[in-house]
Amino acid sequence: MSRFDLAGIGMTSQRTRDRLVTRLQTQGITDPDVLQVMGSVPRHIFIDEALAHRAYEDSSLPIGDGQTISQPFTVALMTQTLFNRPRARILEVGTGSGYQTAVLASQHGVRKVFSVERLAPLVQRAEQRLRAMKLHHVRIRHADGYLGWPEEGPFDAVLVTAAPRQVPPALLEQLAEGGRLVVPVGADDSQILKVYDRTADGIEVTSVDQVKFVPLLKGIR
Repeated sequence: MSRFDLAGIGMTSQRTRDRLVTRLQTQGITDPDVLQVMGSVPRHIFIDEALAHRAYEDSSLPIGDGQTISQPFTVALMTQTLFNRPRARILEVGTGSGYQTAVLASQHGVRKVFSVERLAPLVQRAEQRLRAMKLHHVRIRHADGYLGWPEEGPFDAVLVTAAPRQVPPALLEQLAEGGRLVVPVGADDSQILKVYDRTADGIEVTSVDQVKFVPLLKGIR
C-alpha cells in the first residue's frame, strides 16, 4: 500500500475510521465538524508504512526525529477546544507529521493555516503529505515556534502542539481580538491544556484537562 493511498485498505479503510469516530464520541467529542473531519483525514499517510495498520488506534506513534503523532482523541480535543467559533486564519506551532495541520485545514470556514516547525526533515515530509491531500491553503515554515509567524499575524486562533513551561509572549501578541490560543503548558510530568482568549479587556485564561506532550523547544535544526 502506498503511504499516499488516501482511501486505504484493511486496517486503514473507511470502516476502521468510522470506528474511530464512534470511540471519540464515547470519549466526549461532540462537535459534528470535528467528528466528520476525524473520520475523513487519512491518518495512515502521516506515519511510516510499517505502522499504518495502527493508524486508527487511539494512541500516539513515533514519526522519527524523536517526535510523535498525537493520539486521535488529543487531536480531536485540541481542535474542538479551538473551534468554539469559526476561525479563518490559524497559526499552528509544531507541524510534526502534518496530521493536526490537516485536521485544522479541513475544518469548516478555515481559509488559511500557517504552521511552524523547528525540525527541517519534518517540514519536508509534512509538505509532501499535505500536497497529496490537496490542502493548498496551508503554508509551512521552518522556524522557531517560540517566535510564531509575526508578519502573517494577527491570527484568529493559535494552536500549540508541544508544551512550553510558560506561554511564549509572541504567540499572545499575534492573537487577534476575539482570538483563541490553545496550548499545553507545564513540565513533562505536569501539563495542563489551557485556553487563552483575547477580549477587548485583555486575556482570559481557562484550564481544560491534564495532557502529555513533548516539550516545546527553542531554535531550529
